Amino acid sequence: MCGITGIVSFSEQGKSFHDSIDKAVSALSKRGPDSYGTFRDKNVSLGHTRLSIIDTSSASSQPFTDPTGRFTIVYNGEFYNYASIKDELQNDGVQFITTGDTEVLLQLYIKLKEKSLEKINGFFAFAVYDKEDESVFIARDRFGIKPLLYLQDEDKLIFGSEMKALLSYNISKEIDFESLHSYLELNYIPAPHSIFKNVKKLLPGHFLKITEQVESECYYEIPAPNTYSSHTYNEAKKQTLEILEKSVQRRLVSDVPLGTFLSGGIDSSIITALASKHHNKINTFSIGFKDNKMFDETFYSRLVAKKFNTNHTEFALSTDELHESLHSTLDYLDEPFADSSALAVNLLSKYTRQHVTVALSGDGADELFSGYNKHKAEYEVRNPGFMANAIRKSSFIWENIPQSRSNKIGNISRQLHRFRDGINLSAKERYWNWAKFNDISSQNILNHTLEKDILDKRKETLLKDIKNEGDFNDILRSDMHLVLPNDMLHKVDMMSMANSLEVRTPFLDHELVDYVFNLTPDFKINRKIKKKLLQDTFQSILPSELYDRPKKGFEVPLLSCFKTELKSLINDELLEDSFVKEQNIFNPSKIKELKSRLFSNSPGAIESQIWGLIVFQTWWKKWMA
Repeated sequence: MCGITGIVSFSEQGKSFHDSIDKAVSALSKRGPDSYGTFRDKNVSLGHTRLSIIDTSSASSQPFTDPTGRFTIVYNGEFYNYASIKDELQNDGVQFITTGDTEVLLQLYIKLKEKSLEKINGFFAFAVYDKEDESVFIARDRFGIKPLLYLQDEDKLIFGSEMKALLSYNISKEIDFESLHSYLELNYIPAPHSIFKNVKKLLPGHFLKITEQVESECYYEIPAPNTYSSHTYNEAKKQTLEILEKSVQRRLVSDVPLGTFLSGGIDSSIITALASKHHNKINTFSIGFKDNKMFDETFYSRLVAKKFNTNHTEFALSTDELHESLHSTLDYLDEPFADSSALAVNLLSKYTRQHVTVALSGDGADELFSGYNKHKAEYEVRNPGFMANAIRKSSFIWENIPQSRSNKIGNISRQLHRFRDGINLSAKERYWNWAKFNDISSQNILNHTLEKDILDKRKETLLKDIKNEGDFNDILRSDMHLVLPNDMLHKVDMMSMANSLEVRTPFLDHELVDYVFNLTPDFKINRKIKKKLLQDTFQSILPSELYDRPKKGFEVPLLSCFKTELKSLINDELLEDSFVKEQNIFNPSKIKELKSRLFSNSPGAIESQIWGLIVFQTWWKKWMA
């Protein structure tokens, strides 16, 4: 895994930014601590930091130029089917000087240009410079597993794997308050937008062609068929198993130590089970909070590790260790991102990296197969039965129970309120309400007037997959476009790269995604079970205990932290009254109300919103003050 950056200048003014390429490369050092390099020619500069995984020799270091000297590539990712593509190219007379995938990718691009993207099985962000016509081609993988940000104006185009690389070029920084509004609702900023008005995120499945002008094109879309596959349910189970096992096998190729994340949930357990068939005593890693059993699932990960005879390592963390990691997590963020499970992913990546360089994860299964609690709720709304009617009629019983993510009863109350509030909404509005973490529409928390038309247009774009006459696959497709790349994958990439660890995602092999989205949604969810196809396919393989427990996210205990160790940080620094007023971003009176509620005896489900403010304020102090 690596970090990439570069600049294409269109004017003399733009050329002055090339001097910052080394600084930008240095900013990405944690993504690639093994080596770094730069390339300069005329109006183009490219930079790369390397985490060596395949062909760890210096021969595969980047920027990498083909033998003719015409094409140069910087590349972040893995190209799993590179060996078979290499054979095809060699049959066409191409000679190779390395054993890695970078040279294969470059030669494939030289042969097919943008059509090369259709043949790649993997995850990536890369840029190729053609010296002859002075063009640059930049692409991002189908599902957004690897990030790519860019700034374009009349003088230049700058790109990089992380915002901190772009900031190294000393670009102008103007906050996009519509993006800040999205962040406060969702805890992240969806592509193509970023926290800055002049910086965009290249959408998954898209590429840029930079010549005398800049063009963006889509090369891949998640299937939305008019008619579904004729496969029977048993045929679908068999095919799912075969495709997923091949996907896991592809992702076990490595020249460095490798393992799997093992949370004890269905998804990571499936990946571990399949990996153990092809890798003897595979390394597995799990994390738990010994001070808070509500957030600890290590019992289940031990069951799986024992069943498949893995070399299991368990990290039992204390609350103090979680607090200590908070500052390193916040320090690495170069754009506000408030999914609090990033704290746990950071710790898991940190300790896992002490043992291996590559880890397989179960990310993508919930979005692909319908695994979230909101999917169950959506099914109940679309197919009303006893549960929906009971919740409607019994709200007087639980109406006044405090909502919270920090305890079981409070979390149930929170979920019941969200379900009841969503029942009578349209499919789009319901999806949005259940996708967002915080409802700030009536709070007037920002000190800035926002254009409602812009907010509505952004929201409509994000909800483009949900049709009035659509089916349940529309919901899953929306998750694949919104939640998966902007929250889940971004979190894992950011925190794993902060610890120089490569994470591979077998559920996001495009062959599996294409197959599953061609199946009827009835195979994926019904009134009794979420992820039906996936769970049924592997029920005979996994420990039965995994099937008799509720769905849990990779969450961390925040509320207790806010009221103890972080109380001074909140009151006296980040949300201190005079600082908020001087900063002139948030409404001081609304911030005071939130603090008063937080430290009261009935804070409700406020921890997510407070965490979002803590993250933003920390980011602002580091990058904007």
